[in-house]
Amino acid sequence: MFGIENYQGFVLAAVILNLTPGADTFYVLTRCVAQGRQAGLVSVAGIMTGCVVHVLGTAFGLSVILATSAMAFNMVKWAGALYLIGLGIKTVMDKESRFSSASVCQGAGLLAIYRQGILTNVLNPKVALFFLSFLPQFIDAGAAQGPLPFLILGGTFLITGSTWFMILAGTAALMTRALRENPRIGIILNRISGLIFISFGLKLAFNSK
Repeated sequence: MFGIENYQGFVLAAVILNLTPGADTFYVLTRCVAQGRQAGLVSVAGIMTGCVVHVLGTAFGLSVILATSAMAFNMVKWAGALYLIGLGIKTVMDKESRFSSASVCQGAGLLAIYRQGILTNVLNPKVALFFLSFLPQFIDAGAAQGPLPFLILGGTFLITGSTWFMILAGTAALMTRALRENPRIGIILNRISGLIFISFGLKLAFNSK
């Protein structure tokens, strides 16, 4: 479909990865705890806006590479696979929950929160690297149709992420307390996401297609 491989697998992976505690999750939760649900929802809007920037950059950048050379695109996929394997190993080996030392953000206006959410995401090189390495794993270089498959995958990731963050904003106090009192939850999620990263990298390494 539109040059996308294993879309169902991508959706499942996107859901699990969005559930994994990260910098964006931490930012939304702490805004909610510090300033309430509205501030949390505004921070979600800022983060998702930042993700749109990354998705567009990835979609049009990689589609240009694919249009120029399928071999070059496959080299990007291989580089991305190695990055995912390394990231996965690092995540699995992490023995500390990201919420074990969480602190509450200071107050700020809603517009400032929105801008900060955008900058927190856009200026994070790890987010850009993630999209550059993750999306190509589900693209068939021989059947891709310009930026469309990247946009579909990126849009799917944004929808699952937005849904999860809105749930977080609505249950911020409970979620924050649970993650702080049960750091093992965060550790388990880290390991699950790490194994997902590794599996994508290995899948490409042993798949000659």
